[in-house]
Amino acid sequence: MNFYEIEEDHLPQIKPQELSDEEVLKELHTLRAELGDKVVVLGHHYQQDDVIGLADYKGDSLQLAKNAAELDSEYIIFCGVHFMAETADMLTASHQKVILPDLNAGCSMADMANRKEIDRAWDRIQKVTTDKVIPITYINCDALLKDFVGANDGAICTSSNAKKVITWALDNGEKLLFFPDQHLGRNTCFDLGISLDEMVVYNPNIQYGGLTDEEIKNAKVILWYGYCSVHQGFNKEQVLKIKKESPETTVIVHPECSFDVVQAADMNGSTSFIINTIKDAPKGSSWAVGTEINLVNRLAQEFPDLNITSLSPYQCLCTTMYRVRPRWLLESLRSIKRNDPINIIKVPESVKNNSLKALDRMLKI
Repeated sequence: MNFYEIEEDHLPQIKPQELSDEEVLKELHTLRAELGDKVVVLGHHYQQDDVIGLADYKGDSLQLAKNAAELDSEYIIFCGVHFMAETADMLTASHQKVILPDLNAGCSMADMANRKEIDRAWDRIQKVTTDKVIPITYINCDALLKDFVGANDGAICTSSNAKKVITWALDNGEKLLFFPDQHLGRNTCFDLGISLDEMVVYNPNIQYGGLTDEEIKNAKVILWYGYCSVHQGFNKEQVLKIKKESPETTVIVHPECSFDVVQAADMNGSTSFIINTIKDAPKGSSWAVGTEINLVNRLAQEFPDLNITSLSPYQCLCTTMYRVRPRWLLESLRSIKRNDPINIIKVPESVKNNSLKALDRMLKI
């Protein structure tokens, strides 16, 4: 299901050859000043520097959505990906409009689970077992999946609060269906004392999800097969290499990394956990960070008294986030100025209601 439509005359008006990067930035700053409080720009941590530099607020997806909910600006330009803009729309007032500068800015992980596949998996699981199953979705998914967990007594989680939400789920049911990121689910459940033998992976691309009825009956946790393409760029060999060549270096990774990477690392946690850990690190300490490269580079610039490098020798870049470029942000501002805003993300009320139930459950937990 597509929550937004874009007419042909609402496509970005700027052609790449029209303006230089310098001209784009100059006009951006001019329009920002001209539009004032009418517009607020939110920038996700994984955005490139020239976009982050234009943001009024920066943070992870939920923090930015909360920021949006606390603001009175008529237009909220979300420099992130589509599921983030959807969440912001659900949390903001009806008179506010959330804009995504490029509608092609999606999330490969979120795309690995859709409502049709989740409904099919849920029906199969319900037929196989009489155990009470609690569905939990990572916030990195589209609104229809948030709607699903809200309608089925489940909740949403973030990488920061996954332990609390999963603990709540298993206190209220016998089994857990966790989607779309298998690695966050596996790493969190293992930290909570659930063995790997009690977890299975449901892959919708394989007949019957690749699981027998007996495997579903015996499992405590059913993990969706999805993953973050950025965090799959890190591997155990990289961790071992760092530890061998630079034993004084602390390896800190995001829990979207695979199980063996998280187990080999010294520390793991959400984006905010990584940032706060680096902020509190003693001067002169050395860190290898396993998360998106724009954030790693920004941390290295912000804390020059620390030795901060990426865990991977390769550029682990969120390519879908990278689609939000300054010139598309400029066209968003131009469209607001001409009173014909483009790329407005609007979640239908029928989907929003249950989604907000799932969000409220998370916040209460």
